Amino acid sequence: MDYFTIEIGGQAIASFRSENADDAKNFFEAEDFREDLTVLQSQGKPDWDGATTLTLRKATAEEASEVEHAYEFDDDPERTIDDEFVVFLVPISDIAEDRDDEGDDA
Repeated sequence: MDYFTIEIGGQAIASFRSENADDAKNFFEAEDFREDLTVLQSQGKPDWDGATTLTLRKATAEEASEVEHAYEFDDDPERTIDDEFVVFLVPISDIAEDRDDEGDDA
C-alpha cells in the first residue's frame, strides 16, 4: 500500500492509503468524495469551495503515520486493511450536523 495526501489550495487536508497511484487518483477524482469536501467544514468554513485547486501527492512520512495511527484505533470490526481509510489532517465538522445542533437550541 502507498499513502497519498490531498491538498486544497496548497494545504494538506486529508491522507489515505491506496493500492497504487491509479487507485488513489480514482478515489481523488470521485464525485462523491469531492462533494463530501463541500459539506465538511473546518474552522467554520467548507473545506472546499468547489473551485480552489485540489491536488493529489504522495504522503509524507508524518502523514502516512497519521493514517496508520488512526487505523490502529479504528473500532469498526468490519474494516479490513484493504478498505479505503481517509484521515483528515485538519479539524472537521459536518455542515448538516452543525445546522441540526443549532436547531436543538430553539
